[in-house]
Amino acid sequence: MPASRFICARCRVATHRPVSQFVSSQRHGAPLSTKTSTAHKILAQPSWSVRSLLAENDGSPAETITSSQLHHLLKLSALPLPKSEQEEASMIATLQSQLHFVKAVQRVDTTGLEPLQAIRDETDEGRREGTICLKDLKEALAKEARVGHHKRPRRIKDKIDSEAEKWDALSTASKKAGKYFVVESAKKS
Repeated sequence: MPASRFICARCRVATHRPVSQFVSSQRHGAPLSTKTSTAHKILAQPSWSVRSLLAENDGSPAETITSSQLHHLLKLSALPLPKSEQEEASMIATLQSQLHFVKAVQRVDTTGLEPLQAIRDETDEGRREGTICLKDLKEALAKEARVGHHKRPRRIKDKIDSEAEKWDALSTASKKAGKYFVVESAKKS
């Protein structure tokens, strides 16, 4: 198994160490070497918790939101106003919790990190799965024909041969006009 599967490139850049320091020479379930003990110590202790993002557990003062601010936000969002004081208090508490979460995310130091381009599987297997090759398109290309002077591709229409396509849709219509059925509307007085 390649060493790059253990630690991504961004993690290696963040620690400024080559992969060989993080992965021992025995690749399959080997114990960590002394070179990786520092990385193991760093990764063994979590630096944050989901509970720390909740407003109840943090000692920081809660963002105060007034009733008028809540009503203003609800009007801007085209949402219904609360029907009771209890519902309004619940909405304010939820909004304060969400603002606390956003502020906690904004406090994260992101200096030196590249912005996220897309959320996708960055492994070799994920790249292979997401890559479209000519062999993947052979079936679709077989259903095209080159037409005209410029040899533009055109889709060859498949003949659908089923009983559902052969029934007469106008057979149940009470009035017909050629190949159309007639719908009479009531006259307005």
